[in-house]
Amino acid sequence: MSTETIDKDNLLRGGQFLVKETNCDDIFTLEDLNEEQKMMRESTKEFVDRELWAHWERFEKKDYAYTEETMRKAGELGLLSVAVPESYGGMGMGFVSTMLVCDYISGATGSFSTAFGAHTGIGTMPITLYGTEEQKQKYVPKLASGEWFGAYCLTEPGAGSDANSGKTKAVLSEDGKYYSITGQKMWISNAGFCNLFIVFARIEDDKNITGFIVENDPSNGITLGDEEKKLGIHSSSTRQVFFNETKVPAENMLSERGNGFKIAMNALNVGRIKLAAACLEAQRRIIGEATKYANERIQFKTPIISFGAIKAKIADMTTNAYVDESACYRAAKNIEDRIAIREAEGNTHQEAELKGVEEYAIECSILKVAVSEHVQHTTDEGIQIFGGMGFSADTPMESAWRDARISRIYEGTNEINRMLAVGMLVKKAMKGHVDLLGPATAVGEELMGIPSFDTPDFSELFAEEKDLIKRLKKVFLMVAGSAVQKFGPQLDEHQQLLMAASDILIQVYLAESTILRTEKNAKRFGEESQSTQIAMSKLYLYRATDIVIQKGKEAIVSFAEGDEQRMMLMGLKRFTKYTNNPNVVALRTQIANKVASDNGYTFD
Repeated sequence: MSTETIDKDNLLRGGQFLVKETNCDDIFTLEDLNEEQKMMRESTKEFVDRELWAHWERFEKKDYAYTEETMRKAGELGLLSVAVPESYGGMGMGFVSTMLVCDYISGATGSFSTAFGAHTGIGTMPITLYGTEEQKQKYVPKLASGEWFGAYCLTEPGAGSDANSGKTKAVLSEDGKYYSITGQKMWISNAGFCNLFIVFARIEDDKNITGFIVENDPSNGITLGDEEKKLGIHSSSTRQVFFNETKVPAENMLSERGNGFKIAMNALNVGRIKLAAACLEAQRRIIGEATKYANERIQFKTPIISFGAIKAKIADMTTNAYVDESACYRAAKNIEDRIAIREAEGNTHQEAELKGVEEYAIECSILKVAVSEHVQHTTDEGIQIFGGMGFSADTPMESAWRDARISRIYEGTNEINRMLAVGMLVKKAMKGHVDLLGPATAVGEELMGIPSFDTPDFSELFAEEKDLIKRLKKVFLMVAGSAVQKFGPQLDEHQQLLMAASDILIQVYLAESTILRTEKNAKRFGEESQSTQIAMSKLYLYRATDIVIQKGKEAIVSFAEGDEQRMMLMGLKRFTKYTNNPNVVALRTQIANKVASDNGYTFD
């Protein structure tokens, strides 16, 4: 998309969704894909069906060689090069297209999607975004084609969530020509077949770690541990990597000395939204398998899909998938537009992409948490619908459930990401990038005032839902605003409060993204064509409101007392009140009946 068609004034900055209204015409949805993107999606799905889904059992039998073989085939088809600029042998496609491939390539097996994500993301991207021209010319074309594979060495036995505390050392030789790296890295995806490591090590007593590009040469002091025995992702090669005075040319330092922590954090931002994308197609496929089974499985002389208890599961699983798509592609297009604007302003591709993703770091954390938890719930319900067969390793539900579990740990645990989302928002407010103080003060004044008893006109589609979302935002501002006032810079120490506030923030973003997607599509395709999507949007908002009530109350009773507590609880009640409660059972039944008749998920 050219920058002329990007409305800069209406492109929200990261986190601004909370304090500014978004028009449905200003968001991107899956229904906006262009012909090239649709073809890309189809060819990706064909590859997955042929090479991955048809052989899912091989991935369960720790067939590491098959993972490597399918990665090479993905490279031959160009699927590893989507995000790589054309000047380094890639397709140079926009951020939405890279999300799309990541989404649809990741639905069949967690083993392959881990190998794919580790290679194309944290294995290649640090070089394309931070490398010198020489480094990029030397390494990126090989990585883009699948001739070489990459891995990323950050985590150590004593450095997990606290990534900057690593002990691996890099010592400069006396002649200044190379660094000697010594240390131990663990949980390294692709370690068994990679040609290149991105390694983080500390030079002398530097405050921050430094990044290096290290070729995998066993004769250069590099040894691997055995393959880890894991709960899931069985055919993803995961090993410890030991460096013993491994010599790395000085020119292989990535970016500058002490910049490693920044590289690691920015790589994780992109990794987070891509991980969310990688959990989407898995949900669609599980819904498809569960629906087919429920349509065919007869109990009490009736297909089990006819039972309300099964319909509730199918409806909730489907709603989550639709919501997750809505939020992921909204954020992806925001990032793509921000990159385009920066490039138009004269930034290099590297700077533009880094800053574009960094701008939406809050949304990346929100999506990582929400979608990874939804995919776990979906796989769990998939097993339940299959009953005893779901628990059997002969059906793919059991492996899907195990594979899903890692997504809540990858790319920063969900607990870390919950706290990051709120912490980054508060930091943005302090820098003046998002005006939280003004709206939070206004909410405080509103609590002191007399509420309006007028009955609003909710005749238009989503009028009540959009009004409710505005009020849910006020709950966040009320809770977070009071917590910031009370604890100031010490807010970081109140993790349980941050987690509760974060859950409110997550629900607001997901519910709003879904309403906006459906509203946009109802306007252009007609309300009738979107009747199931309207039902999903209403159902999700109802569930989101319940979570906001629960988490809001938990926070308020934990840090406010006396009159302040009473006033905030009254505010919580006022801000979460429906004028017309939706009929939840009817909504679920409508959604499930549509999925049953389509024999799967058909909303993408």
